[in-house]
Amino acid sequence: MKIQKAQSNIYADIGAKDAEGMLIKAKLALEIGEIIRHKKLSQMRAAALMGISQPKLSELLRGRFRAISEAKMMACLTRLGASVSIVVKYGNDKASIVEYERPRPAISSVRGRINVEDHSRQLREMELHER
Repeated sequence: MKIQKAQSNIYADIGAKDAEGMLIKAKLALEIGEIIRHKKLSQMRAAALMGISQPKLSELLRGRFRAISEAKMMACLTRLGASVSIVVKYGNDKASIVEYERPRPAISSVRGRINVEDHSRQLREMELHER
């Protein structure tokens, strides 16, 4: 059996259609799960807060998220109390930050992957550092 080192996107490695979109969705689903665990919410309560059914949330948390859009997942995050920022950068131009929804009280990821409260500050620091 030949073992091959994976790239940074497992979906690209397996030849999945829309590999970049699937990776983004996987990261969003992971954050949704982390927030639910951090807040100690049941799936029923979390689903009600997010405006989706419990079975749909269960599927999302199990990695079956093809039927849910990235926009819906970002809306779910904001309904759970997180703020979501989209960074747009073209070439060497300065990055623009687009707020998906006005931030509510920020929540840090339990494992430290994303601290949504410090996200904008960190981007500004990185931008100043690049100059």
